[in-house]
Amino acid sequence: MQENKLTIPRTARYYTLGTPSPQIKQLWLVCHGYGQLARFFLRHFNVLNNGQTLLVAPEALSRFYLDGFSGRVGATWMTKEDRLAEIDDYVAYLDLLIKEQRKQLPADVRVTVLGFSQGAVTVSRWVAAGKARCHRLILWAGAFPEDVDFAAGREAFAHLPVTLVYGTQDALIKEDMLVRHQQVMAQLGITPAILSYEGGHTLHAETLLLLHKAENS
Repeated sequence: MQENKLTIPRTARYYTLGTPSPQIKQLWLVCHGYGQLARFFLRHFNVLNNGQTLLVAPEALSRFYLDGFSGRVGATWMTKEDRLAEIDDYVAYLDLLIKEQRKQLPADVRVTVLGFSQGAVTVSRWVAAGKARCHRLILWAGAFPEDVDFAAGREAFAHLPVTLVYGTQDALIKEDMLVRHQQVMAQLGITPAILSYEGGHTLHAETLLLLHKAENS
């Protein structure tokens, strides 16, 4: 048996909060976690919709039923099956998405990329491998991939502020995991800021506002 591959066009879905205009000062690209859908994920960012911020939530290309064969649907950025092709696909997808968004915005717009849970791994690989550049990377309740391309990564992450955010009651985030993430980052010259809040494996409105205000200051 021989494996064969064919590259085809895909329809990718994404959601936005805010309207592109000369008044936009911040562009936030936010990537959801495993089993989520972009339109529900983006609702957490309503607190940042102030007329000067454009929020863009891409949806992962693979969808599935969360329970059995019907009902609620979620999406995933990748699985272990043909993972390298899936990574290439979402890197190309996010590259094109941010390129198209920036065409509509002022040249000096500040770009924040946030990944939640599985989305944190996704955006880390994208920043390391993609063509687009951002001004800040926020990894929320997620891992930093240990298989990142270190040769490309050192250039991509040079001088890029990185923040790790987690809830103190998040059952998926352990102290040894945080230490390991920081060790991997150190190999790329990354010394992340660390921000925590009282809560579990979810986004936190007050912390989002704090991060948003920090970029404006």
